[in-house]
Amino acid sequence: MQFHFYKYQGTGNDFVLIDNRKLIFPKENTSLVKDICDRRFGIGADGLMLLENTDGFDFKMVYYNSDGNESTMCGNGGRCISAFSKYLGIADTKGTFLAIDGSHEFVISNDEVQLKMIDVAEISNEDNNYVLCTGSPHYVSFRNEINKTDIVSEARKIRYNDTYKTRGINVNFAEEKDGKIWMRTYERGVEDETLSCGTGTVAVALATAEKNNISKGRIEILTPGGNLGVSFVKEGTTFTDIWLEGPAKLVFEGTININ
Repeated sequence: MQFHFYKYQGTGNDFVLIDNRKLIFPKENTSLVKDICDRRFGIGADGLMLLENTDGFDFKMVYYNSDGNESTMCGNGGRCISAFSKYLGIADTKGTFLAIDGSHEFVISNDEVQLKMIDVAEISNEDNNYVLCTGSPHYVSFRNEINKTDIVSEARKIRYNDTYKTRGINVNFAEEKDGKIWMRTYERGVEDETLSCGTGTVAVALATAEKNNISKGRIEILTPGGNLGVSFVKEGTTFTDIWLEGPAKLVFEGTININ
């Protein structure tokens, strides 16, 4: 069996995308997703996405982590599949799609994609460590010199502790320095550091706003893979009108033979 695929990246967070509107991809075969995402024996990616038809929206986004399991919302993936929908002629410069966490609006301008995220009503905080769900669960820890941090080792202490080991959590280390916000992310399902994480970037931005009593605006976040912007409004204790903004680019396309 042959599948035509497309490789996209959003600030270094990379994905294999497949047009599955004819429902030809064998979704029950989770090992297939894992094999495709393998960086040595497959195409190589942080995740795989299927674009499918659904009533009331331009399309449906089905997202799998590189471990082969269907996962929660992926922000950079959402921006990449929005750009993919424009490439396929499904949407133009704006549209809506359905994801596992609900509906999302998007706006496209050249290679830049703005994606509206879900509202965030609850942020827990203990000693500058924040836990919140931005479509996926995130742990945000503000630290110094994160560029020198052994992120895999440090993040796994959190991701696999008694609180989070069963369901898992994405771990982000953030640093406020010279008026900028730097971050690094360890993603569950990938079980390694990724160059960028969209929902993690939103989590860091909102944790920064909570930490510094910022009620609205736009916060730029610097990830190892590039810069992302997050705008928001805080109404009472709830963050609303959250938009994630950054580049989403087609890297290459090809055909893969699957036995």
